[in-house]
Amino acid sequence: MKKGPDLSVEIAKVKFSNPVLVASGTFGYGEEYDQLIDLSRLGGIITKSVTLEQREGNPPPRTCETPCGMLNAIGLTNLGVDAFIREKLPFLRRLKTKVIVNVAGSTIEDYVSVTRRLNYCKGIDMLEINISCPNVKQGGLAFGARPESARACIRQIKDNTSYPIIAKLSPNVTDIAEIAQAVQEAGADAVSLINTLVGMAIDVENRRPILGNVTGGLSGPAIKPVALVMVWKVVQAVDLPVIGIGGIMNTRDALEFILAGACMTQVGCGNFVDPQTSIKIVDGLHGYLKEKKLARIGDLIGKLEID
Repeated sequence: MKKGPDLSVEIAKVKFSNPVLVASGTFGYGEEYDQLIDLSRLGGIITKSVTLEQREGNPPPRTCETPCGMLNAIGLTNLGVDAFIREKLPFLRRLKTKVIVNVAGSTIEDYVSVTRRLNYCKGIDMLEINISCPNVKQGGLAFGARPESARACIRQIKDNTSYPIIAKLSPNVTDIAEIAQAVQEAGADAVSLINTLVGMAIDVENRRPILGNVTGGLSGPAIKPVALVMVWKVVQAVDLPVIGIGGIMNTRDALEFILAGACMTQVGCGNFVDPQTSIKIVDGLHGYLKEKKLARIGDLIGKLEID
């Protein structure tokens, strides 16, 4: 570990060695990358979404490349919470980094059941709640699409878990700051944003959608300007730690989010381009602070100057 500037960040009494996380759905359960990078150098690992029951996901094709990004329609494929605890958590428990479990569900009762099961487990530091999931009791509208449903979902989860929780916000809303305020009122300890933007791609020769699900989530560098402005707006709207996500491919990208007010960042698509992306960003932040003669990463958070 390099000495010098302090990259550590604390959220809800959980201390991270640096502000670089890997985003849910892009890093599996961590074990998939174990032979590719030194996992202990990450600020933390966020698992792919865990649901109450096993999910097979959407029909293929599930991904396609787009200009400056990619579309995915995986459909929250996972082995279910009980199998996650039995088969995946033992590996995560041995890691010398923070572990954040991403939780998803189709009803509030699903979310609560998953979080209750996880309460009895060692080796988990926080939960990230994916409120971009469709609420089956409201005709498939995402929990995070309206302040009322976002507030209700986070409040019940908060009442049923011993872990600090991060509410992961969808950009597919009218006013993301309003959603952030609602989850703050419900007791969220932090927010992360943005989740993917809804998009699609068409095969013009066959006149059919490229994705089996027709639509998917757009991620990668193409969404960075959108993510950046949403982070900036949310930082001004709430008194919660904000974690920035969206097209972070290098140190400069991460610095933009930090200057806009994000105290931490998540690397998503970058993991597919180069598994070392997150580690390179950690080293890059260290070098930037040293170059600018700054003692700690906190000296940069929210330091965007606007006349």
